[in-house]
Amino acid sequence: MISTKGRYALRIMSHLAESNEDKPVSLKDIADEENIGVKYLEIIVASLNKSGLLDSVRGKNGGYKLNRNPEEYTLYEILSSAEDTLAPVACVDKEKCNESNSCKTYKVWKELDDVIEDFLKSKTLNDII
Repeated sequence: MISTKGRYALRIMSHLAESNEDKPVSLKDIADEENIGVKYLEIIVASLNKSGLLDSVRGKNGGYKLNRNPEEYTLYEILSSAEDTLAPVACVDKEKCNESNSCKTYKVWKELDDVIEDFLKSKTLNDII
């Protein structure tokens, strides 16, 4: 299940995509317009920044902006940077299950995981905005 963190990451990225590309947007502005707490935004933006999805600008007129065009960001990479896992069940998360060879349900969960991944990779930030 995609958590609030992942959903907010998509909202932050779509907000930045709709903003003026040349001018960074402050977290306070995003928080006010998206009705999300600044402290929580800081955590999410740190993940997005660490993954190389954003550029940060320091100073009085600082903030964050996209470093690529919206159509170059997949929803999969945005969600992956914010979430610990996108796996529908724990056993398909990085093949952690020791019983995947003998488990009768593993193949179904793995197929579902593949469908979710393919879908999220086929959609871009541009599809949201």
